Amino acid sequence: MTVSSGEPNPDMPAGPLPPDAALPPEAALPGAGVPDAFGRLWTPHRLAYIQGAGKPTGPGAHEGCPFCVAPTLTDEEALIVARGELVYAILNLYPYNSGHVLICPYRHLADYTELSGAEAAEFGDFTMRAIRALRDASGPHGFNIGMNLGTVAGAGIAAHLHQHVVPRWGGDTNFMPVVGRTRVLPQLLVDTRKVLADAWPAV
Repeated sequence: MTVSSGEPNPDMPAGPLPPDAALPPEAALPGAGVPDAFGRLWTPHRLAYIQGAGKPTGPGAHEGCPFCVAPTLTDEEALIVARGELVYAILNLYPYNSGHVLICPYRHLADYTELSGAEAAEFGDFTMRAIRALRDASGPHGFNIGMNLGTVAGAGIAAHLHQHVVPRWGGDTNFMPVVGRTRVLPQLLVDTRKVLADAWPAV
């Protein structure tokens, strides 16, 4: 893969060049177009995640917990797919794959064992509904389903329990995530939310 320095050149005309266009000598940069073993994929939208945008300031429900804030917003604003009596389904803002859904209790609690019987029942029911909705909407070949309990287990927001439902397709673990450490998501989150909300089973 050939790459440039990434810096704009004021001597270069804007827009794509015709195939037979010759560059003026002053437009050439030392090393421009010379492979340096690095491929650059610009993902500026992930800077917010890297900088910790939306992260809680503490473990309490009123310390910026996004899973406590989300139900106070509209479904479209919060990317909520469906609301139950005790739990709700929401899209992951930084998904592993398109359609990555999180099942969250409304109640601010950290551990799966803290769920009441009624919460656990609806938690499981919403997990099954998410699978059915995803199968109907996008036909995945399989799923990764699970939760990370505690920061050391990989939970990004450990103070509020949430379960991941990640659709998988054959070939989705290819060069991009394995070598390039990059996720390619073909659909906007707002569009994914509507597709899944429309496909969400009533029972």
